[in-house]
Amino acid sequence: MAKSGSATKRLLKILGFGALLIIILGVFANAMGWMERGENAKSVETAHAEIRTITQTVSASGKMQPETEVVIRPDVSGEVIELRVREGDFVRQGDLLLRIKPDLYQARIDELGAALLTQRSRFEQARANKLQAEVEYAKQSQLYERALISELEYMQARNKFEAEKANVKAAGYQIESAKAQLRRAEEELDQTVIRSPKDGTISKLAIERGERVLGQAQTAGTEMMRIARMEQMEVEVDVNENDIVNVSVGDTSRIEVDAYPERLFDGVVTEIANSADITGSGSAEQVTNYKVKVRIMSPHNLNMSPRELVEEQISEIPEDVFVANFKPGMSATVDIETETVYDVVSVPIQSVTVRDFAALETVDRDTEARASGSTARRGGKNEDFRRVVFVVKDGVAQMREVKTGISDNRQMQIQGGLNEGEEIVTGSYRVLSRELEGGDPVEVRDQREAVARN
Repeated sequence: MAKSGSATKRLLKILGFGALLIIILGVFANAMGWMERGENAKSVETAHAEIRTITQTVSASGKMQPETEVVIRPDVSGEVIELRVREGDFVRQGDLLLRIKPDLYQARIDELGAALLTQRSRFEQARANKLQAEVEYAKQSQLYERALISELEYMQARNKFEAEKANVKAAGYQIESAKAQLRRAEEELDQTVIRSPKDGTISKLAIERGERVLGQAQTAGTEMMRIARMEQMEVEVDVNENDIVNVSVGDTSRIEVDAYPERLFDGVVTEIANSADITGSGSAEQVTNYKVKVRIMSPHNLNMSPRELVEEQISEIPEDVFVANFKPGMSATVDIETETVYDVVSVPIQSVTVRDFAALETVDRDTEARASGSTARRGGKNEDFRRVVFVVKDGVAQMREVKTGISDNRQMQIQGGLNEGEEIVTGSYRVLSRELEGGDPVEVRDQREAVARN
């Protein structure tokens, strides 16, 4: 009897332990969402429609460059015999940059000066010949009027006088031509001295003293250097054709530079291209972009400005403001703020989905036909996609058509069809985009649990 009672107690302990284990597993499975809760209920995540301020942005990437940059090229060829600047130097308008060897151009001026003197001597000689021919012509005219000489002699004297007058004019034109050539040679000599056309920083220096440079009047000569206002930088970005219609001159921007990943800089749109840049033309991968220039408004590159300008700018900048040093060619991403709406009903952007109302009407007609026992006719109605959200009320998802406005990266404006505070379905994406229909029972999943699962 003692052995039988001991066995019974052991069996009861095992059964009790097993029951406790089953209960624990059931509670855990229920907490993890492994057990189906309710008849065909779909597990969803929800949020509430809220009043927010939404700013629509257009994002684009590009390169940094000076807002104004002048390329210095020579108009004459020769050897650089003097170079007064280094890369990074700040220069004022009119400052000497470099000199090109002037010997050949000075020799050309001397040659043309002598040629001008020669032409002036020829002019004086032609004028003397004209005066002599004029006297001879007057004398022959008197003799011809008295019939003392023949008409042939008279005509020869007149023709000689006219020829000498023409020679004087030709000699005068030759003097003007020689003067023009001399002025051109003097200008070429002046062009051997190159001065800064504007205030700015030497952003690029491509030559050294002793190098030969090529100057061409018809084509671009050797690029010697570039002068830019480095404290006036901009970002040139490519904006897709679908977004360019939303961008306007004067739109504010937020600029993130790869070299300063933890900081944002202020900017403003200053220029929008009218012509497009098309890549992959005629193929399925064709892309149409437009160039947009965004001026950087945050203080930068003060070390590349003249001392008096630096002092003035620093006095106006608070001590806690970071001043960056930008260089041409740096990569940057720009978020252009194209439109802002204030105090509007908004929902998470992923909660807005689309449904084909034409297909839903077809399903409804088929359901009614089956209920009445008749045969439904399937019409070839076009697709009718509309934006909807699913509102949760009493554990049931109600499909609600909505009118949407602008959106940012997270929130979308609701212009009609939804009120503030209503609970809407936000996930999961699979359930919301494919499975969920109006009237389906739903069970709201704990948000912390959803985050832990993801």
